[in-house]
Order: sequence, then structure tokens, then C-alpha cells
Amino acid sequence: MVSTVDINTVAGLSEQEAIARLKDEGYNELPSARSRTILSFAWETVQDPIFLLLVGGGIIYWILGDLHESLILLGFVFFITGISIYQEGKTEHALEALRDLSSPRALVIRDGEQKRIAGREVVRGDILVLAEGDRISADAMVLSCTNFSTDESLLTGESLPVRKIAAAGIVEMARPGGDELPFVYSGTLVVQGQGIAQVQAVGAQTEMGKIGKALQKVKPELTPLQQEMTRLVSRLFGIALLLCVAIVVIYGLTRGDWLKGFLAGITLAMAILPNEFPVVVTIFLALGAWRISQKHVLARRASAVETLGSATVLCVDKTGTLTLNQMAVQQLFAYNQAENPHPYNLELHLRELLPEAFHQLVEFCILASQRDPFDPMEKAFKQLGDRYLAHTEHLHNDWKLLREYPLSPQLLAMSHVWQSADGQQYEIAAKGAPEAIADLCHFTPQQQKIMAAQISEMADRGLRVLGVAKASLIDPPPPFLPPHSSLNPNHLPDEQHDFPFQFLGLVGLSDPVRPNVAAAIQECYTAGIRVVMITGDYPGTAQTIGRQIGLMQMGAILTGAELDLMSDPELQQRIQSTNIFARAVPEQKLRLVNALKSQGEVVAMTGDGVNDAPALKSAQIGIAMGQRGTDVARESAALVLLDDDFSSIVQAVKMGRRIFDNLRKAMAYLLAIHIPIAGMSLIPVLFKLPLVLLPVHVAFLHLIIDPACSIVLEAEPAEATVMQRPPRNPKEPLFGRKTLALAVLQGVGILAIALVIFVVALYRRQGELDARALTFTTLILANLGLILSESSSSRLSLKILKSPNNALWWVIGGGLVFLAIVLYVPFLRQLFSFSFLHPIDLAICLGGGAIALLWFEQLKFLNRPQRAIQSKSRKPTPENL
Repeated sequence: MVSTVDINTVAGLSEQEAIARLKDEGYNELPSARSRTILSFAWETVQDPIFLLLVGGGIIYWILGDLHESLILLGFVFFITGISIYQEGKTEHALEALRDLSSPRALVIRDGEQKRIAGREVVRGDILVLAEGDRISADAMVLSCTNFSTDESLLTGESLPVRKIAAAGIVEMARPGGDELPFVYSGTLVVQGQGIAQVQAVGAQTEMGKIGKALQKVKPELTPLQQEMTRLVSRLFGIALLLCVAIVVIYGLTRGDWLKGFLAGITLAMAILPNEFPVVVTIFLALGAWRISQKHVLARRASAVETLGSATVLCVDKTGTLTLNQMAVQQLFAYNQAENPHPYNLELHLRELLPEAFHQLVEFCILASQRDPFDPMEKAFKQLGDRYLAHTEHLHNDWKLLREYPLSPQLLAMSHVWQSADGQQYEIAAKGAPEAIADLCHFTPQQQKIMAAQISEMADRGLRVLGVAKASLIDPPPPFLPPHSSLNPNHLPDEQHDFPFQFLGLVGLSDPVRPNVAAAIQECYTAGIRVVMITGDYPGTAQTIGRQIGLMQMGAILTGAELDLMSDPELQQRIQSTNIFARAVPEQKLRLVNALKSQGEVVAMTGDGVNDAPALKSAQIGIAMGQRGTDVARESAALVLLDDDFSSIVQAVKMGRRIFDNLRKAMAYLLAIHIPIAGMSLIPVLFKLPLVLLPVHVAFLHLIIDPACSIVLEAEPAEATVMQRPPRNPKEPLFGRKTLALAVLQGVGILAIALVIFVVALYRRQGELDARALTFTTLILANLGLILSESSSSRLSLKILKSPNNALWWVIGGGLVFLAIVLYVPFLRQLFSFSFLHPIDLAICLGGGAIALLWFEQLKFLNRPQRAIQSKSRKPTPENL
């Protein structure tokens, strides 16, 4: 095995070999907990308080000799268990889909072609193509590398990166730690350079796999919303338990029937125990993350789902996010073309041959790029060369690459050192930021001024501008090359500055704006969200793109150089009136995020590189690029943009608002419906009236309540006005005063209507069974009306009949059908302790339900949200920018 390998000559495994090894050796996964099964779901349901209360009620009825009532309660046990298993299964499928999406990716060579696959599908013998920012997916031996270093602190505890070399011959894998080893390890990170490595061990056989069992003990952290709900439930649970004990004691002492007192206590416990609240939050966050993934945005942390609807500022890169990242060379400026000082526009000369004056410029663009380019800019250079230089001496497919000088934060330029096929010619090609190339060529102030004028002319057309330079090592020989000797790579200098570069010219590349970006930005402004563009391009380029996409420019463009000269207080002041940052480097994003946060903004920040990671972590919503982003960026971010499209971010924000709206509806519904159930369980005991609700009735109500809050309201589409209001304050609790007051008034309204019907029935001496049937039917109808009303925060209208939410009609229709069965099937009517309801009775119940629905709608009218978005600095609109 040679010490260096040409990536173009490596075939790798065939797909058939990879599939066979995957089948024989299993997936490249660490030991982890098994997936949850139906039996585990059932066992969790058995431990649910409602389940235990139903079983307890069934036992008491059996002791009392009421076998039928006992059996019907146990029947409800199976119904509720089935609903719970369905809900849990749906949630688990959503989480499994998210786990598949969030699995690390690996770039491998199979059948001679580079292919990106899930890290879990890497097999022993695969060839990995590794680059800066990649998370290595398996233990492997390095076949070839350039300036290659990895961070192995995950395995060794040492924070300093270690240098890697290519393997010389066949060697055995060694333990991690120390420089100059030809091995890389699963879970470690490439921090510099590129490399090609052959996989030696996967899964449990890797160094990471040996400590993988520890990962089974790691439990996911609760989100802030889940923590808030846990605190609320723990308090309510204690209060509910005390009330239940008090009811049992009061009933037993006042009526002398302790068994029925226990039934009354069980009924009240089923009515008021808040066990549904945390379940609903978990279901909403899990399914919400899954729904957001359908919009091409992967939520790596559930907390991001909560925060999305609060975003006030979106800070986005230009290239690939606002634009298509499909670059094409549009203009060329050759420095040696004195007769024409203006750029050559390729679009105006499509059918013409490229003038000879530009051949060398294109030639060295290609030489300064990868042979088989992945970067869109380098692809554009290759396409240009294939089109215009195909049959000239300016294409050098047989030249040998001796060394690569990568881009660095200190010098935004990269160089390639080439040796000709006959070994007699050595050329260095450099490309990068024009000012960096000018620095390499030691430009005078006058030359820099001339170049700046050309750059400005090209940038004003929205082009990305690069400089190109060349150097030769033979005539005359540079100081570092011994006279009359062939070039040895060891003789090459450590820095690009030591080469005698000559400036060749400028290249202007166009990158079309994504067609849906302008509409998405307008939607952001309507929603009170400010958009900030951060780009490494020139101010002229950024301004032109900003005009094309409708980005509102509140003040002057701020450059990275100006940013470095500002103090933090100055930046905090300036950032309030600046929406475009040009010539910015990734390290400056962190300062921008912190400056925005200091102004009280909730920041969503996009990034794709290793240097973007601190800003992505600092932002409340870090968004990594899924297609061109590094693994480090993805791991630092809360969201991963799977298609790198800005409009997907806007759709995710819209989805985040919808999820929080629906969660608030579900919580308000739960609180509202538990008030009349608890009231009708408690009041008859306190006033020595016949019991209205028995455990079987509350269990029946739960058959509607559980799917209503976790299936129906979760699936409700977004309100028409969801993107026409300001972002939600992240400090605003789920149960704000208005939400709490509205839910209480809704619940008290149902309780008052049910109580009036119950008392009037008793006053008219209709009997206990009549009163119970009338009251229970009214409760069911009012409950269905509440579901219908909660499905929309705006006024209810006939448009609800066209609702795409099929679950709404299944629950309402199913509730009415089951109600009819228990009212008019004699056996069930007897089990529910009802009497036969005549048409006039049903009319009374329908009237009660209609009054309840009108009450809900009137409350919504009085509590209608403000439609107008206030003109504040944190809530910009096109009118006030």
C-alpha cells in the first residue's frame, strides 16, 4: 500500500459487497437501548393513574356485587389502553423517523463514485473521504492525507488536535493518542485538511463502541416547557389527592356508605388528576418535530420546537441559502489586457470563442481548484474550462499535485503546487479573496486602487468576485529551491507568501437567487420578523442581492473590517439599524449574535462551517446547513436545514407557531373540560344530592378527551393569521392570564349549564336516572362544542365544514354515535344508570349544548387577538423599515 492515493483511482467496495457485509456484520451502530414495543407501551399504560383508578373502581363494583358495572369499567380499560398505545406508537414512529434523519452522514467511494450515505450504513472496507469539519463514522486507516489533523479528545481526553500521516504498507490498528499515526477513530472530528481512509472496524468493534454501553444510561433532558409542566402537575397532583381523600371521608361520614364514598373519590380523582398534561406536551413536541421535518427542517432538540415561534431575527448566509449555490462564471477581467480595461461578459459572447487574453486566467482558476470538484464555485471553473479550453494547451489533466495550501482565517486564499507530466515545469496556482491575492502579489496602493474599481464594477452586478494569481519555480529559481535541482516537496515553503506570485486577474461568478426567497422574506416582515443577511461578498454584491430579494436596508452596510474596529456597545447601537453585513468572516457571527441578544432579540442564525459552531450554539435557534454544512455545525445547531433553502426556515417558523398555538388550545381545552367534570363530581357530595358522575361516566368522557387533545387539536392546521402577528415572547408561560381566564370561563359556563339542568330535573322530580342522563348528555354535547370551538382561535363559521382535519370529525362523530348507543341500547343504558330520553329531553340537552357553544364563541369575540402588528424595532414591517 503506497503512502499517497489519488482519489480518482480508488474504486472502493461495490454496492453488492457493501450490502453483503452489512447483512453479515450488522449496522455501524453503538450499543443502545432497544426500541420500545407494544408490550412496553402497554406496561406504561398499566401504570397510568387513570388505568389504576378504573381497575380500582371495577374491584369495588365487584365487591358490591355489581358485576355488569365492573365489566364495563374493565372494557373501558381496554379502550383507553388502545388509545394510549396508538398515541405512543404514533409518537415513537415520529421519533424513529427523526433519529434516521439525524443520523450522521458519511462520504464514501463505492463503484468508483463518491456517495453520501447514513453513517450507520458504513461497512468494513469502505473508503471514507474526509474533510475539515467531518465527524468520522468508523475506525479507519489513512491511505492519503493533506495537512490532516483530528480532535480525539472524546476518546483520549487530550484537547490538542493530533496530526495524521498516510499508512506505509499494511499495519495493524493501534489505540488512539499521539501524533503521526495513520489511524482515525469513530466519533472523532477532522479539524484540518483532507484525507482518504479505509474502514477497519465498525459499530461495537470500534474504540467508541467499547465505551458505548455508557450511552444507554444517558436520558434526554426535559425541555423548558416540559419542566414547567412537571412543576405544575406536581403541585396540582397534591391538591387533587387531598380533595379526593376529603370527598371519601365526607361521603363516608355523612352517608355512612364508605364503599360508595371510595367510588365518589375515584370519580373525582379521574376528573381532576392532571396526568394528561405532561403526556400531551410530550406528544406535541415529538410530533411537532416530525411535522417540521416534513418542511425539510430537522429539529435536533425538542426545545427548538418551542422557541421557533418566538424568533424575532433571522440571520442568514447569502450563498446557498438565499441563492441556489449553482454558480456560473459570468465575467472575466484579465490584468494583462491593457487594451480593454473592462470585464469580459461571457453572457454577451455565448457563441464566440474565448479571447486568448483570458485563457491563462481560466487555466489557473482550474489549477487552483480540486480535480474532481465538489464546491459549486470550482465546478463552475471546470465547466468553463471544458467549454473553452478543451482542445488547447491550457488544460493539464496529466499534471501531478505536489502540495496544497488551504484557505485560512489569516489569509483568504488557497494555492496548489503542480508538476508537469515531463517533470520539467513547476507552477503554483492561487485563488481567493481579491485583497488576499493582492497581498500575495505585493500590490502597491495604486494597483490596489485600480483593482478596487474593477471589483466594484463587478460587485455592483451582484457577482461574487475572486482574484487569481500564478507563480513559477524554475526561471528564476526562488531562494528556497536549491540551484540546478529537481523540486522536492520537502523544499517547499510553509507559507504561500514565499512564492513569487503574479496577478492574473479577476473572476466574477453569478449565483441565481432562489425563486421563492422574495415571498418568504415578505412573509417574515408580515410576521414581525427581521431578516439580516451576512455574507463574505463585497458590499456592492450584497446590496444587489438584497434588492433582488426585497431585503429592507435600514441603514448603511457594515463590513467585517468596520465590525472589528467597533466596541461591543457601539455594535449594539449600530446593529439596530443594519440589516446587511458584508465581507464578514464566520468568527464575527458570534459577536453579531451576542449583540442582537443584548437587544432582547430571539435570534435564529444559519451556519455551515467549523468556525460557525460558536455562533450556532450561542443563538437561541442555531440552524445548520444539511447539504453543505459540516458535522460540527450540525451538532452545534438546534435545527438542520435539510435543503439549505431560506423559505424552509420561514415554513419552520410558521410550523413552530402552529405547534405552540395548538398546544395552548389543547391545554386550555383540558383545563376547561375538567372544571365541569370535577364540579359535577364534587357538588352533589357536598350538598347531599344524588351522584351525577360515576367512574364509568368519567371513563366515557376520557374516550373523547384523550384523542381530542392529543390527536385532533395536534393535527389542526395553522390559523390563517399565524404569520400576521408579532413573535411570541419566549418568557410568556403556556398558561398566561388571558388563556387561563378564558379556559376557566369556558369550564364554568359548561358547569353552570349542566348544573342547572341537573337541579331543574331533580326539582321537577324526574328522578335520579333522568337527571343523570340529561346532565351527562349535556356534558357530552358541550364537550363536543368545546372541541369544535377550540379548533379555531377565530370566530367559528361554516368554513369549519371544509376543515382538512379528518380526526376532528372522527372524534365528534364517534362521540355522538357512542352517546346514542349508551342512551338507547337497554343493556348499556342500565349499566350507565340512565333513563330513556324522549325527544323533548334531547331538545333540552341540545339547547344546553348550543348555549355552551354560543358562550365559547362570545368569549372568543371578547378575547379576540389584536390583528395589528405594533411598530417596534424588534417587529419590523416593510412600512417602517
